[in-house]
Amino acid sequence: MRIGFLLADSGEVPEGSTWLTPDEEGVCRSFRLPGRRADWRLGRWTAKRAAALWLGADPAATPLDAYVIRPTEEGAPEVFQAGAPAPLTISFGHRAGRAACAVAPAGTLLGCDLELIEPRSAAFLEDFFTPAECQRVAEAPAADQPLIANLIWSAKESALKALRTGLRLDTWDVEVTLGDTTTRGWHSLAIHRARTGQTFRGWWRQEDRWVVTVAAAPAPEAPVGLVP
Repeated sequence: MRIGFLLADSGEVPEGSTWLTPDEEGVCRSFRLPGRRADWRLGRWTAKRAAALWLGADPAATPLDAYVIRPTEEGAPEVFQAGAPAPLTISFGHRAGRAACAVAPAGTLLGCDLELIEPRSAAFLEDFFTPAECQRVAEAPAADQPLIANLIWSAKESALKALRTGLRLDTWDVEVTLGDTTTRGWHSLAIHRARTGQTFRGWWRQEDRWVVTVAAAPAPEAPVGLVP
């Protein structure tokens, strides 16, 4: 199954808000902290551009306020176009001035997450990681442990987004298995849900100081960059 992928930085987001609908502008203004507003705008900008590209439009020539992103009852993002759901599934994440968005055919179980590669405490790992995941971090060279820890955390986030539960589901309920972590580009991973036997296949890659993950069912091919 094909997955489209788009990365964006905060410097790409226009200063104005003509690409937002009035309702979206209201949501943006509701965030008290400027950093939270900036991250929200970055996420929406990236997601709207990704949706336009997936649907074959040129974002530079298409008014992005034609694409409206609303939460479903579970809180997952859904794209609307001309008042109707667009024929796609979307998931995105943003952190520290960078955003990542994945797009797939409608009906796909899809999650995408982006995390800053930073130290994670032993208490954090014990609270949120399974024993096998903690061991995977501990076995990595010390210099690689922040990458592995944030990679596993991001993969869990992607799986929980695909399940449309978010952190309402215990993070121990999904366990991440990593493939090769030594080469550049996209790497495969798997996330297994012990309670149901469900397995998500996915991909991850390092992008400078960030790590990005995508999880989906049906099993996806390596994500393909979305370009005009």
